[in-house]
Amino acid sequence: MNGVLPDTRLKQLIAAGAIAAETPILPEQIQPASLDLRLGASAWRLRASFLAGRGRKVSERLADFEMHRMDLSAGAVLEKGCVYLVPLQERLALPPGLDAVANAKSSTGRLDLLTRLVTDDGTEFDRLPEGYDGPLYAEICPRSFSVLVRPGMRLNQLRLRQGQAVLSDADLRALHGREPLVNGPALIDEGLGFSVDLRPASGDLVGYRARPHSGVIDLDRIGAYDARDFWDELRTKDGQLILDPGAFYILVSREAVAIPPDYAAEMAPYLAMVGEFRVHYAGFFDPGFGHGASGHGARGVLEVRCHEAPFALEHGQVVGRLVYERMSARPERLYGSDIASNYQGQGLKLAKQFRN
Repeated sequence: MNGVLPDTRLKQLIAAGAIAAETPILPEQIQPASLDLRLGASAWRLRASFLAGRGRKVSERLADFEMHRMDLSAGAVLEKGCVYLVPLQERLALPPGLDAVANAKSSTGRLDLLTRLVTDDGTEFDRLPEGYDGPLYAEICPRSFSVLVRPGMRLNQLRLRQGQAVLSDADLRALHGREPLVNGPALIDEGLGFSVDLRPASGDLVGYRARPHSGVIDLDRIGAYDARDFWDELRTKDGQLILDPGAFYILVSREAVAIPPDYAAEMAPYLAMVGEFRVHYAGFFDPGFGHGASGHGARGVLEVRCHEAPFALEHGQVVGRLVYERMSARPERLYGSDIASNYQGQGLKLAKQFRN
């Protein structure tokens, strides 16, 4: 059956050697509809981001862009504003009929840690063609904070697909009719639209803005950092927030959304012409997100970067959309309590490295 491959199918591909690694793949890497990818033991500091290009290997292009090589085995700092390339421990030999797409994990995006998958023969980031056979690399560019990384850290994830899996708007309306996908009217236009919440039900805290001069964040330290050392709180009473060019924001969607167990979703920007900002970096929503006995859904955290000009963001303004895809089969485990997910039932929430 066409669709996104579930955890059971990922395990089969690992057993068959289609997904391989320098060290054994760990059970905790296997998510309901994706596989976490692990950093290798070294990194290259680059003078510029690059793609290998048609018919070329990443290793052949490194001489054009590398500045120096770094050993990550004892931990190393990736500095804000710099570009790095890290070989990943996993490699692929995709069977015919399977392609893949990558995205940053939730905590990676919430730290403004731009992480993209790079491959041999690649003409796009984060996209692997059907039958790709070769190594995987992560390009990492810390945008707001310098970070301490080690081998084995999982900053991005891979979703494998067979055939066409995206739901049409008609299919999405039908699904919403059977299982409500949002707590309110559904804006369906090339996906499920969502808007920004700048009028919280209680209090006046609407988000956070990254502070420009902060310390290093060790990605392994969970709940270790005082948010006030890295973020400014944003409060408003009039439902409007003016975004500063170059600044990075954590906001939250007004809608609570749900991903039923037989579906997965990916967050995508809405339209470039709605404003001078970008709304997402981490985009995968697993089966079971916001879905369960309560049926209330979970709100999406928005990672927002403003571009060339200040922009006034208004409460309820549509800023993004969720593109739903069918699963080829239901996963064994769902997002949430089954896998101790960090962000199930979330509202406005920073990355897991910060104390609540």
